[in-house]
Amino acid sequence: MKTVLRSVLLAAAVAFIALSPADAEAQSMNRIAGWFKIYDEALANWDVVDDENSDLKATLVRKTPGTGPQKRVFVLYPRKSSAYDVAMTKILTVFAEKDLNVKFTVENYTNKTDAGKAVMAQAYKDGYDLIFSMGSESTAFLYQNFRDSKIPVVTVCSKDPVQLGQMKDYESGSGINFAFTSLNVLLEVQMAYLKELKPNLKNIGILVDLKNTSAVETQGRPIAEAARKEGINAFDVAVDDPAMAKDQLAQVVPAAVARMRKNDPELKDSVFWVTGSTSVFVEMATINQHSDKVPVISVVPENVQEGPDSAVMSIGVSFDSNAHLAAIYGADVVTGKTEASKMKVGVVSPPDIALNFLRARDIGLKVPFSFFEASAYVYDHVGKVVRNKGQSVVKSGGDS
Repeated sequence: MKTVLRSVLLAAAVAFIALSPADAEAQSMNRIAGWFKIYDEALANWDVVDDENSDLKATLVRKTPGTGPQKRVFVLYPRKSSAYDVAMTKILTVFAEKDLNVKFTVENYTNKTDAGKAVMAQAYKDGYDLIFSMGSESTAFLYQNFRDSKIPVVTVCSKDPVQLGQMKDYESGSGINFAFTSLNVLLEVQMAYLKELKPNLKNIGILVDLKNTSAVETQGRPIAEAARKEGINAFDVAVDDPAMAKDQLAQVVPAAVARMRKNDPELKDSVFWVTGSTSVFVEMATINQHSDKVPVISVVPENVQEGPDSAVMSIGVSFDSNAHLAAIYGADVVTGKTEASKMKVGVVSPPDIALNFLRARDIGLKVPFSFFEASAYVYDHVGKVVRNKGQSVVKSGGDS
């Protein structure tokens, strides 16, 4: 008999990367065999029911049924990821806020093509009204194997479809059953922020996992090419074995610093650029340990967090922001307001800026006031959160 899974508490030390910055303290999660988690924000409105036949599948049902005829939404996961925990929580929250009568099914195909095809064959047989492709791997799999089919697909937590060749531009619809959203900031916007931070920028060391193709193609190579056109020395600081990322970073980061010193002896005009390669950005403590005075800037806002094991800054799109946009796209499709084929690429603008002034102080980085004004997430000189999602955070005792 199906059972409702119990929510469990997780320490803030683990939760920091699974939530938007500063949402990490004492949150509850729901687990399915270790790969599926959602937070209290969603659990307030949804019950998670495990599948009696599979640890890789579950159903989410509204505690209070929404209005209108029930729609069925399928969410395809390639693996577990803290980013997906945030995204799914946001999607469920938006659908509940819109009071939609929707039942979700989530399934993990473990990033295996044959398993994915079997999962999708059953999904099509079951006649879902909408599919969310969770992550770049799921999006690539569906785009390759199931595009132009009858069920509309909305992408979430997926890298830029234009740079990956899945869309010709940002303004046109796909013409097929896909509505794309992008986890990337437009390149010209990122470069403008970098040049404002470092007007005489000389070096960009791009931290990337070479096995993460989407990060290489959409977050590594484009910034390198744009920088070189402006005479900036841009080069990869790469790992090639995710399982050995910590050890490899301990070697390649100091080597990159030495390379930067050749044309920037005092390291005043150099930065490290951390892509959305999970194996890389989870090793922020290692990166900081070996980066000397070079600012470590991430495209993932969740990499800016409380304490010293943080990027100093992020210029990117948070998983929460991207999922919010994807949820709106999905709600519009499932309610018949529009067709997935007609929707232009969903791009979050302006980007989510996050700052950690503890790290800025440690490396002597001067942050332009305009960055502080625009920041959605701010951590103060001791690394404590003072702004979250653009709102001041009230500390204990009433101080803010």
